[in-house]
Amino acid sequence: MELLHCVYEPEGEGPHPTILALHGRGANAMDLLGLAPHLCGGVFRVICPQAPLEVELGPGMTGYAWFPMSLGGDIDTAAFLSARDRLRTFVDQCAERYPLGVRKLALLGFSQGGGMAYSLGLPEPDRFAGMCILSSWLREGTLSALGVADRVDSLPTLVHHGNRDELIELARAQHSITLLEKLQVPVDYTEYDMGHEITSRSLADLSGWLREKVLA
Repeated sequence: MELLHCVYEPEGEGPHPTILALHGRGANAMDLLGLAPHLCGGVFRVICPQAPLEVELGPGMTGYAWFPMSLGGDIDTAAFLSARDRLRTFVDQCAERYPLGVRKLALLGFSQGGGMAYSLGLPEPDRFAGMCILSSWLREGTLSALGVADRVDSLPTLVHHGNRDELIELARAQHSITLLEKLQVPVDYTEYDMGHEITSRSLADLSGWLREKVLA
C-alpha cells in the first residue's frame, strides 16, 4: 500500500460503507480512529492513512503532515498536489484490498486533512458519497490547480468549524463556504462553540449527517 494506515473494521460481512479519514498536521494514523465506533453505531469501515512527512513536535516527539506549511500561511502548491496524488493512489489501492460498497465511500478530513479531502473530492466527486470537513478551510489559490469537476453539485458536503478555533480562524471557514456555494457544492455548514477540536455535539451531528446522506 502507498501509505501506512490503520483500519476499523465493523462486525459482520461486507461490503461495508467506508470512510477515508485524514488527520491533521502533527497527528498520525491513530488520531481519528477513535471516532469510528461513534459514527452511526460503528457501521462504517474507517481507513486512516498516515501522512508521509515527519514533523518534529518537540524533544522525542514526532507527528506527520501531508505537505509542508507554516500555520495559517501559504503552501507549496507542487507539494500539495504531490500529496493529493499519493492519496489518489492510496484510494485506488484500498478499492483493490478492501470490499468497498458502491458509492458508499465518504471523505472526512480534520484541519490539514480537510484540505486533502477537498483535493480528492472536488476534482472527482463521482468517486465519493459525501465529504466531511472539520476545522479546516478551502484555499482559493489551489482551486485552479485542482481542476474542479463540473459535477460537484452531486457531492454532499458537511463543514464544521469552531467559533473559538485558535489555529484556523473562523473567517477562513466562512470564506470556504462562499467558495463552495459559488461552485454549487451542496454544503451544510455549522459553527460550534469550540476551539480546534471535535466535541461530542459536533460528533453527534456528524454521525446524523452521515446516516442521512451516505447510508440512506
